[in-house]
Amino acid sequence: MITSFDFSFCKVEIYKDYILTVMTEGITVIPKYNHLLQMAADQYYNNKPFVYMSNRIHSYSVNPTIHLEMNKIPNLVGFAVISNNPIQEMQTELEKSFFEKEYKLFNTIKSAIVWKEKIIEKYTYLL
Repeated sequence: MITSFDFSFCKVEIYKDYILTVMTEGITVIPKYNHLLQMAADQYYNNKPFVYMSNRIHSYSVNPTIHLEMNKIPNLVGFAVISNNPIQEMQTELEKSFFEKEYKLFNTIKSAIVWKEKIIEKYTYLL
């Protein structure tokens, strides 16, 4: 891990080629939070491809239009949702329709990291 942050709405861990977040119980993830992701992309990834991972261990809402803003980050190449909650399958299908890049649901962080490696390799030469 490179660094971590603890915001009122989430905890963020920054790694070499991915960001891992855990949102706060009961919040609604809204597009205005996207500016923090853009700042992280600029500061830590400097045009290198990276993946965003959402470890959904708490119950919270997501305004799916946030993905429209995330699409604008050119070096964000994938989005992984980590959850064992069956309701997340429906939620991720809805969110996926707003996100134009790689998007996938996983049961474990380990499986998401394996997928992330493939995605990063795929996009390393395209950016």
